[in-house]
Amino acid sequence: MNKAELRKIYLQKRNALSATESTQLSFQVYQQFFANINLSFIQVIHTFLPVASKYEPDTWLIIDRLRREFPYIRISIPKTDSRTNTLENFYFEGLHQLVTTAWGIQEPKQGIPTETKKIDLVLVPLLAFDKTGQRVGYGKGFYDRFLKQCRPDCKKVGLSFFEAEEDFEYDPFDVPLDACITPLGVTTF
Repeated sequence: MNKAELRKIYLQKRNALSATESTQLSFQVYQQFFANINLSFIQVIHTFLPVASKYEPDTWLIIDRLRREFPYIRISIPKTDSRTNTLENFYFEGLHQLVTTAWGIQEPKQGIPTETKKIDLVLVPLLAFDKTGQRVGYGKGFYDRFLKQCRPDCKKVGLSFFEAEEDFEYDPFDVPLDACITPLGVTTF
């Protein structure tokens, strides 16, 4: 199956979720993150901010707990540049820093830029993934471009409400994940 077909299927699957189901699945992903991800050597985590209208996993649960229980870990969040299809990254300072774009995405309006080489772990948005760590995103390549700039030892972890597909066609420039967290557990690649 190709990525365009999978993108359509998984957008429909997520849109079919009720608000209650989405909340419950997000909580299970959050629990799996803290039960299975070793944060001992992590100093900077990059995470996407969820788009509620797209029923993405709610990373605010993870962000809130990191800020409370792991104050030594800095959180980095993205700002999209649609002219170049790239991400700029800023340290998260608080809700006052955010604006909502025309696409419903919360982004920092200002802040201290995050040096990509300082990021130890990236929480990657996705629609689907396969058993080899390939992912289907929204199709603009923002995260593939960003992940190519990260250090080789930076962990790339997807968050998904659904389990892995067998396999699918992917492009040679796609950057595979190191792991993917679902409500049922963590798959490592």
